[in-house]
Amino acid sequence: MGVRPAATKLHISPAAARRPSFLPIATIALLCSASYFVGVWHHGGFSSPSGSPSSVSIASAVSCTDTGTGTNRPAARPRTRTRARTAQPSLDFSAHHAAADGAVPSSSAGAATRTYGACPAKYSEYTPCEDVARSLRYPRDRLVYRERHCPAGRERLRCLVPAPAGYRNPFPWPASRDVAWFANVPHKELTVEKAVQNWIRVDGDKFRFPGGGTMFPHGADAYIDDIGKLIPLHDGSIRTALDTGCGVASWGAYLLSRDILAMSFAPRDSHEAQVQFALERGVPALIGVLASNRLTYPARAFDMAHCSRCLIPWHLYDGLYLIEVDRVLRPGGYWILSGPPINWKKYWKGWERTKEDLNAEQQAIEAVARSLCWKKIKEAGDIAVWQKPANHAGCKASLKTPPFCSHKKPDAAWYDKMEACMTPLPEVSDASEVAGGALKKWPQRLTAVPPRISRGSIKGVTAKAFVQDTELWRKRVRHYKAVINQFEQKGRYRNVLDMNAGLGGFAAALTNDPVWVMNMVPTVANSTTLGVIYERGLIGSYQDWCEGMSTYPRTYDLIHADKVFTLYKNRCEMESILLEMDRILRPEGTVIIRDDVDMLVKVKSAADGMRWDSQIVDHEDGPLVREKLLLVVKTYWTTEEQDQQ
Repeated sequence: MGVRPAATKLHISPAAARRPSFLPIATIALLCSASYFVGVWHHGGFSSPSGSPSSVSIASAVSCTDTGTGTNRPAARPRTRTRARTAQPSLDFSAHHAAADGAVPSSSAGAATRTYGACPAKYSEYTPCEDVARSLRYPRDRLVYRERHCPAGRERLRCLVPAPAGYRNPFPWPASRDVAWFANVPHKELTVEKAVQNWIRVDGDKFRFPGGGTMFPHGADAYIDDIGKLIPLHDGSIRTALDTGCGVASWGAYLLSRDILAMSFAPRDSHEAQVQFALERGVPALIGVLASNRLTYPARAFDMAHCSRCLIPWHLYDGLYLIEVDRVLRPGGYWILSGPPINWKKYWKGWERTKEDLNAEQQAIEAVARSLCWKKIKEAGDIAVWQKPANHAGCKASLKTPPFCSHKKPDAAWYDKMEACMTPLPEVSDASEVAGGALKKWPQRLTAVPPRISRGSIKGVTAKAFVQDTELWRKRVRHYKAVINQFEQKGRYRNVLDMNAGLGGFAAALTNDPVWVMNMVPTVANSTTLGVIYERGLIGSYQDWCEGMSTYPRTYDLIHADKVFTLYKNRCEMESILLEMDRILRPEGTVIIRDDVDMLVKVKSAADGMRWDSQIVDHEDGPLVREKLLLVVKTYWTTEEQDQQ
């Protein structure tokens, strides 16, 4: 791998940097100068100098000056800290884009930009809402202590979470599925504990992921082939999957080649960094656990759910955890179980349990499944598969336990408690109808009007509005690719986060790129849209951005934030959101922030103290639109370099 040059910049498209001849330059410069002085006079005099804290870097395809351009960077990480500003002209918005009430943005008040220091090295893998020390304050019963418990007030870190010494650029996909740098996730615990199960092994300065698992010793591909003999994995009817207790997410990693997108989750527990390994491999994953709260997904989200020796006690607590799987499975969806107690007659000695105990557990699971009106498709070897009914028309008369839930919010899942009741499916007119509406097969379902919209379940969103939103985001993504050269660099982006996903249009516009998008729907917005995202064949979760995200540091290559700061205005501190974005962004990762120009000036003023290189560019519809884009690259630095300063 080559050595990266000293500067880390966001590159502007060469098309935006063509140098005109001398005469047009002189003419344009004269006109711009005249316009500037007229504007200054009209607004009452000169604003602060461009070197003041209120200055904003601008780079757009429509400019009065030559923007210049940089060269594409090689993939290797440098060994020394790099920090550089892009060579773009500065422009002060403090006078020319005042707020509607005449107030001047706070960033133009003359206060110095606050600089954020680095956190101590011990915080390099800090997960604020799953902090191990804080979790010990909570009950051990039903793993409540491993759920989200977020810091507040003085407990919050006000520093930049550092990368470990020797951190390097992750391998590009698909190579990353099988190999990762040891320095990025320096943990050997799993290589020892799971050595005989072929999960992961150390190979010099790298980790290797052979694709094995506890219940698939011949590899994840062979295991998935076995599942494919029982349910239709190849015709596009199954697109979204949920992997409970995912390990290093090899099942989800190998499903990606079959156009199946798995949401994998595991708790932060004694198997150190399972989810971190998954994300380092370029596979979707979140920290999570089945305990007392609902999973952070809407009802009827996943086409199939999976447990391979995930150690979840499905038969306990009146079948509560299987009832929760039923809530998030779509009508006709599948549940796959391998490991204890399936095929206990073969494995009972190796599992160090009695035949009677294992048989009783399987019978209890079978009873819960029957109570949910699930049909057992088949048990073949180590794998058992059940199917959820297409509707509850034939189920209500025979249902005894659990009862149907009486509340009207099946999608509510942000600190909402699980209940020992069955989430009712939408009503149907006859026994053959799919409750809530049938989905198109993948990839048609990506752009087809989702049933939740066609049936009027999403307030204020019509079929026409959905189509327009899809086209709008195609246009916007084309603009992103026109102004950000990193999109052209193969393997530059893999893990993408959309902080305010709406209907999933941004992710849909990237579906032909070698990336996946985690679509987060803020709990303060129209959170009913997350169900639409899943109906499109995409994945995501609920999130309150006043809190931390359930992921490890440095797990996303690109973060997209559409009006996030306007949405959270007066709800929580801007710096808290920015520090969380920095925590989960990889060194030299990119951020795209869309918002009103006044808000972006404030955001940039804060971000300038965070070792970010940033610049504002025009909206895709031109310079006259108040909404702008703040483009950011996080500079490279590690704990080792910080200690040397």
